[in-house]
Amino acid sequence: MARQFFVGGNFKILSSLEVIIAPPALYLLLTRERLRQGIEVAAQNVFNKPNGAFTGEISAEQLKDSGIMWTLTGHSERRVIIGEENDQREANKTIDVVTTQLKAVGEKVKDWSKIVIAYEPVWAIGTGKVASTEQAQEVHAEIRKWLSSTVSKDASENTRIIYGGSVSEKNCRDLAKQADIDGFLVGGASLKPAFVDIINARA
Repeated sequence: MARQFFVGGNFKILSSLEVIIAPPALYLLLTRERLRQGIEVAAQNVFNKPNGAFTGEISAEQLKDSGIMWTLTGHSERRVIIGEENDQREANKTIDVVTTQLKAVGEKVKDWSKIVIAYEPVWAIGTGKVASTEQAQEVHAEIRKWLSSTVSKDASENTRIIYGGSVSEKNCRDLAKQADIDGFLVGGASLKPAFVDIINARA
């Protein structure tokens, strides 16, 4: 079975694929209420404890109670990410860095069918620098190889791996053609009309 293409951002959908919108926490329920069926809402973060004296945090249980079934976990602004810094790429350590990060997460995952992995090279976020299509595909292929050897062949074949390093309407079609890139995590471009082009990159 082919993996379903996945795009996360803040705009609208025009084609049949999985689109997830991740607004700030203050707008989660309003967004949930106003979206048409078929578009999901994600929290931008989730706390790792179910309850307790953690003022300001939102637990997975609270999100589920509100009908929010997705969350970004380990986003780059929090500096826990599946992706390398520029000096690590230049030192040819990208694969080591990414697989080490995956190992830390992989030890805690019980059901890979509920996971979407986002590879987001830190050096390409908001810098105007963009990984080449070949660089992105190479890392995605290595992530899939890691899943196969460390988790299972089933996890490797079915887990979606999306790319999040300065995706734009200019590079999305070439990226979407790659065998191991299953969609995008879109930042600033999701607030522009060109987001529609990104959503329809595989159309």
